[in-house]
Amino acid sequence: MSIAWPRLLTPTNLSKMIRSQKNPLKALEIFNEAKVKYPSYRHNSLVYGTMIKVLGSRGRVTEMKQVLRVMKEDSCQCYGSVFAEAIRSYANAGLLDEGILLYNSLPEFNCVNFTEPFNALLEIMLEESKLELCHRFISENFHRCEIKSRLHSLNLLMDALCRINRSDLALQVFQEMSYQWCYPERESFRILMKGLCKDGNFTEATDLLNTMISNKSCFADVSVYRILLEALCDNGDVDEALEVLETVLRKGIRAPKRYLKDLHLHFNHMASGEHRKALMNELLIRGSALNSDSYTAMIVDLYNEGRINEGDRLIKEMHKKGFRSSSPVYEAKTAALFTSGEVESALEVVEREMIENGCLPTLRLHKIIIKGLCSTRHVPLALAHFEKMSKPLGCSPDKEIYNYIVDGLCCYGNYMEASRILDKMIQKTLWPDDEMFIKIIHGLCHIQKQDIAAIWLEEMISQAKVPQPHVWSSLVSSVCDKNFKLNSILMDALTGWEEC
Repeated sequence: MSIAWPRLLTPTNLSKMIRSQKNPLKALEIFNEAKVKYPSYRHNSLVYGTMIKVLGSRGRVTEMKQVLRVMKEDSCQCYGSVFAEAIRSYANAGLLDEGILLYNSLPEFNCVNFTEPFNALLEIMLEESKLELCHRFISENFHRCEIKSRLHSLNLLMDALCRINRSDLALQVFQEMSYQWCYPERESFRILMKGLCKDGNFTEATDLLNTMISNKSCFADVSVYRILLEALCDNGDVDEALEVLETVLRKGIRAPKRYLKDLHLHFNHMASGEHRKALMNELLIRGSALNSDSYTAMIVDLYNEGRINEGDRLIKEMHKKGFRSSSPVYEAKTAALFTSGEVESALEVVEREMIENGCLPTLRLHKIIIKGLCSTRHVPLALAHFEKMSKPLGCSPDKEIYNYIVDGLCCYGNYMEASRILDKMIQKTLWPDDEMFIKIIHGLCHIQKQDIAAIWLEEMISQAKVPQPHVWSSLVSSVCDKNFKLNSILMDALTGWEEC
């Protein structure tokens, strides 16, 4: 199909043309042809970023590398996000070494901020548990002036160390922050406090709490205090928990003296750890002047722990104080309700509760709902919610939501409806992965819809995807079993495959 080139080409126009191409090789052809057709035109960061994302997301790593080479020769100033995208594409293709080489060659590009590519590479190394490589990478690069912000990087490192039960090393990273011109914030304390309590390092956790109390920027952060208090109760250290609670009430949140009165008597009369934890939360909430962020952090933690009733009570308390609950609260609540199997209550959150409190559903909340409905085999409800959110003035579904719906429909055995949703996805220029095509082709062959399966095979090839042998086998065997007139469609598909 011929391309309708505009009279005057701008980077924005070219980016739209590239994104609209189903075949990444055709998109690359347009990218290269632009400079020939318009001698005065120059690519900018937007165009390079779009081209790299299109090629990288389709697994065309060799072609992406060529574009990076052109970008270097062009000396085009590009944002760090462009290189972060390329590094993630290398990692997804199993070529982490190429991603490291690209990062090391950044001084050869016109890139002034290395923060995003640095964090992208650090995240990948930590996800793959390459701690030795990660240590070497940080040692060699952390001092570079092009890395503008180091706090997020250190938080990522501490979180990864805490996940593998090395909170002792995470504590060393925390103590080194000031030498890196970084100052810990709320998230830094939360990550480390959770890690120390999880590993049973309560002495270090108590020292951290005292450090936090003396740090004015994190003053009265109740959501972090309760992590240590509840961990001590769970460990049976009731006296230590009571001592820490007194310190928090007196120095941390500076609660009125009436909250300290008869504290020992009430605390020791509690029959169980759960009752003690409930009392502590009550004292922390009523004894402090919580702000909206502290309320949100506590509520989200409660829902993540499956303590739905306590989270609901805290929302009511929050509203009484004049604060409005935000989307992270409802996202956490919806996820907790799906985890506990309360599907109707989860739907009620978005259909009634959020509306009453003047909060609009976010794309992330829609993902939680559709994923939860599909995983609990309420696929018709997921499809109804999907259609509702797709209406004008709604929240436009992204590729991940389409994946959930198509996968859910296939598991439900409704391959014709899955085929319709896949077609809708392509119309929105959201290109499906190979696995999605394969699942639908196999399913359509299974229900004797070989003609539609062959059309999807042809579509797959038109996107420069190479079908695996078993995909052809499904179609060929089903055609041989039944006398269907698919010769012309299959021949077209074979011709397209050979051209690829």
